[in-house]
Amino acid sequence: MKIIHTVAELRAELASHPSAPAFVPTMGNLHEGHLALIAQARQLVAGSGSPVVASIFVNRLQFGPNEDFDTYPRTLERDAKLLQEAGCDILFAPSEAELYPQPQGYKVVPPTELADILEGAFRPGFFTGVCTVVHKLFNLVQPRIGVFGKKDYQQLMIIRNMVAQMGLPIAIQGGETLRADDGLALSSRNGYLSAPERAEAVQMITALRAVKEQVNGARSAGGLNQARVAEIERQAVAALDARGWKTDYVMVRRQRDLLPATDAELAQGEPLVSLAASRLGKTRLIDNLEL
Repeated sequence: MKIIHTVAELRAELASHPSAPAFVPTMGNLHEGHLALIAQARQLVAGSGSPVVASIFVNRLQFGPNEDFDTYPRTLERDAKLLQEAGCDILFAPSEAELYPQPQGYKVVPPTELADILEGAFRPGFFTGVCTVVHKLFNLVQPRIGVFGKKDYQQLMIIRNMVAQMGLPIAIQGGETLRADDGLALSSRNGYLSAPERAEAVQMITALRAVKEQVNGARSAGGLNQARVAEIERQAVAALDARGWKTDYVMVRRQRDLLPATDAELAQGEPLVSLAASRLGKTRLIDNLEL
């Protein structure tokens, strides 16, 4: 695996390959979920001669003023070893000065109807930061495939829409969420949890599974409507907060655009997803479950 730190080196290396790469952008501090995305990318380009490229860059633009940009773990040496073992061909790990040689005045601003709900409502400007850095990385890497985890469900949808509207020749693939044996979604921020918090953290997926059971039960009984969904959401929030969590949201939305389903859509079997964000101690966790 080649480790590259500059745009010039990256372009020179990519020019030596016969076809465009598959690309997995990350912020580092890697876990098995990231490595599964590398394996998925490797499979998608098997036999084509296309390299698998990963990037590691902690993107200041997507962190709010009171978030953990300065303390986010930087573990490049460890991450590079893991990527090499997983079959990555090229690691692009630019400095902030390399990726943003000038203040990034031009930004990619996603539409408010998708970017200002759920995560966007609690992290203003987050998806502008995500879209700006991803679009810039796409321009530099020029991939034909981009692989993103479904754990960040809203992010995956926003990137898919950005690629479609910008006419980028990139197929966006979603990778399934990897979980620990007890069901907790793997996340770099799990490392912030104390031992008691780690034991408690499984309650988020427990709450989402309860939402799924209640939604499917109401649907089977012919009683699923917006009022019932709202009650299920309230119960899930209350269950977490009663255990000491500070919950931003538990919501049931349409899979296709993350907007609320109408009564008619709920009755007709509209595909749904439940999404949650809650703070356990000082650590904010997110997860989702398709229903």
